[in-house]
Amino acid sequence: MDRNVCVVTGASSGIGRQIAIDFAKEGYDLVINYSSNHASALEVAKECELYGSKTLVLGFDVSNGSEVEEKFKIIIETFGKIDVLINNSGITRDGLVLRMNEKDFEDVIDINLKGAFNCSKSALKYMFKARSGKIINMTSVIGLIGNLGQANYAASKAGLIGLTKSLAKECASRNITVNAIAPGFIQTRMTDQLNDDIKQSILKQIPNGRFGSCEDISNCALFLASTKANYINGQVIQVDGGMVM
Repeated sequence: MDRNVCVVTGASSGIGRQIAIDFAKEGYDLVINYSSNHASALEVAKECELYGSKTLVLGFDVSNGSEVEEKFKIIIETFGKIDVLINNSGITRDGLVLRMNEKDFEDVIDINLKGAFNCSKSALKYMFKARSGKIINMTSVIGLIGNLGQANYAASKAGLIGLTKSLAKECASRNITVNAIAPGFIQTRMTDQLNDDIKQSILKQIPNGRFGSCEDISNCALFLASTKANYINGQVIQVDGGMVM
């Protein structure tokens, strides 16, 4: 049987890791991208392989366009196609604007926004020829509402929404859909480190009364990647327990 191929950037931990594993469970072969943690990426690959997936672990800097292009050639040489691209790579460099230096702003834009542009451009060369494909961009509710101390992050995630909608219009005639997921507060190692007072103040903003799980996000990604979502295009789906509505 011809297996679908999914590329997940930033797949060595957190949401990206969960997405890779859950796509493996659904019968996808996986390209597991990481930026620095090779050992963690290999662990994710081993777990995916338990479900019968063929995996390719590729370390590359998504903000480097020529490097991305070369790595996507390797993906095609290995699998022959790309069915799904999930632009999940992201970083934070938090700080109030008056204290934020130019590099902290540029680094976040380069990884979170330019990285998605670079990977989408490289993937689309092959998706256009195949006349099929799905791109899913990982934005954030912060890109919709902003946040104190995260001007760079909010700008990058809001930019991803604009990129999503523009690509959706450019690609629709080739049977390619482009959508975005906007997670709310998701339970990860980062949120686990918050003190109880901060956790309680955040939870008061969430009608569902809990942080989201990485599985909540991967479930949405699986749906958007499936044939059940073929007529959904250019959308931003908030997975946030009702926090932003």
